[in-house]
This record gives sequence, structure tokens and C-alpha cells, in this order.
Amino acid sequence: MHSLAPSHKLALGTAQFGLPYGVANMTGKASSATVKEIIDIARAADITMLDTAISYGDSEAVLGQQNLTTFNLVSKLPEVPHDCLNIEKWVGAQVRVSLKRLQASKLHGLLLHRPAQLLEPVGEALYRSLLRLKEQGLVDHIGVSIYSPNELFQLLKSFDFDVVQAPVSLFDRRMEHTDMLSQLKKAGVAIHSRSAFLQGLLLMPSAKIPVYFTPWLPLIKAYHDWLAEQNLSALQACLSYLTQQVAIDKVIVGVDNAHQLQQIITASSLPKIAIPERLYCTDEDLLNPSRWLL
Repeated sequence: MHSLAPSHKLALGTAQFGLPYGVANMTGKASSATVKEIIDIARAADITMLDTAISYGDSEAVLGQQNLTTFNLVSKLPEVPHDCLNIEKWVGAQVRVSLKRLQASKLHGLLLHRPAQLLEPVGEALYRSLLRLKEQGLVDHIGVSIYSPNELFQLLKSFDFDVVQAPVSLFDRRMEHTDMLSQLKKAGVAIHSRSAFLQGLLLMPSAKIPVYFTPWLPLIKAYHDWLAEQNLSALQACLSYLTQQVAIDKVIVGVDNAHQLQQIITASSLPKIAIPERLYCTDEDLLNPSRWLL
């Protein structure tokens, strides 16, 4: 089965550099020494993309302390304030400050963190502001970070994007099952998948899973039973599903430490495996971490 080399597929998510991020994160925000170690390993493994956001605490400033010359930088614009009188000026100012924090001259990609605003009265001005940044050479590609294919379906009726970031995982196959992956690929849109491990839930042993996930224990048990039967690590299974999706250009992975990144790099190069069709869910209360009541 065709798949790109792991170094071409993997991108490094950096929420953990600015926030204590993830349901499985037991160590809190990464230290600057840890960040440097992670960045060095990523560079050595030919990972060429870093994914961050203005709303990830001080993630951009932490990254700006590193040598980022070999990386393409993707960041995300937060929600436009409701009292904003000049959207283009606000967007431009946000991006310039973002670049200053990152110590970079331009962004490879700028995504909207709340793309639903494009469907609101501010939408046209917001989209024009993104196009203007491309014209000015401050941003190479514009796009959206979405939570579901339904959200994307509405947006694509009115707007064109260079990049779409979407949640895709072994449990979350909505982008595949709605045919959205192949539609975007035909349209020449770059696809970046996130939530590869559902914030670490898919890597946690059964005994450590929070009580919130009780309604989905039958699915989680079936998943763990299958891993045991096949003698597979959860990491290999999760990455294998994603690297087999030829439409996905980048698989964004977040880590708390250098050892985790090394494990991911190793697991992503292991032989691909057939993933059972039954191991997936469509319930947003499981698939959307912003809904988790933890």
C-alpha cells in the first residue's frame, strides 16, 4: 500500500510548548530545554513543518528562541473580537506580532482557529484580509482548522482555501467516510490531520482512562483487544491508519518530551497494518476534545 516516507508525512504540533495540553499529559508545559531537544530531533528526522497558534499560550515565543530556519511555520489566527472596527488592520497586526514572536519573516500557512466566523457578517472582510497577507508576502498559504466535515462543507460553498487542518484518527474517520479527503485532494488543497491520538486517549492504558469516557468503553475495549490480538503498539496502529491515507499531506503529532517524538518517528516507519473497519466512532462528544467534561 502506498505511503510517503514518515519524515515527509510528520509535522510537529507545539501546543505543549505553551500550554499543559492533552488528556494524557502528566508533565505540564514543556521546558525550554525540552523544546530544544524536541526541535533538534525533529530536524534530524527531516520533519519540516511546525504547527502552532497564537492561542497556544507562549508557544510562538518559545519557538522563536530556537533555530527554525529549516522549518515551515503554520500558525492560527484567533477569533476576531466582536468590537473590532477594522478587521484588515487587526488581522495584519496579529500576524506581524506573531512573526516577531517566532523570529520569522513569513508564515508558510495561516489558518483560522474559528472559521465559523467566515459565515458571519465579518466573513468577507476576514477572508479578504487573509488574501491581502498573501499579496504582501507575509503568508504563503491560507486555510482553516475545522472540527468536523459538516463545518467544512458549509465553508467550501463560499471560500477557497490552500490548506485544511482537520481531526483524523483511527477512531475519527469522518473525513474519509464523507469522501472529504478525496474531494479536497482533487481540488489541490493541502490536508493536515490533527488529533492523531485523540489528545493521547488512544495511547492510554485502559486503567488510566478517565471516567468521562465510560459511554465508549465497549469501543475502547474492542480497540485494546485488537491491539493485543495483533501484538501491536497503540502508536503503530494510530500512525498506520494515518500514513495510509494518501490524501493526507501532513500528520501533526504533539509530544511532551523528546523520547515520545523518537518513538513516533520509529513507529511511523514500521510496516503498515490493516485497520478493522469497526473501530471508529461518529459521536462528537468523544471526537471533539472541547466537549470533554474532565
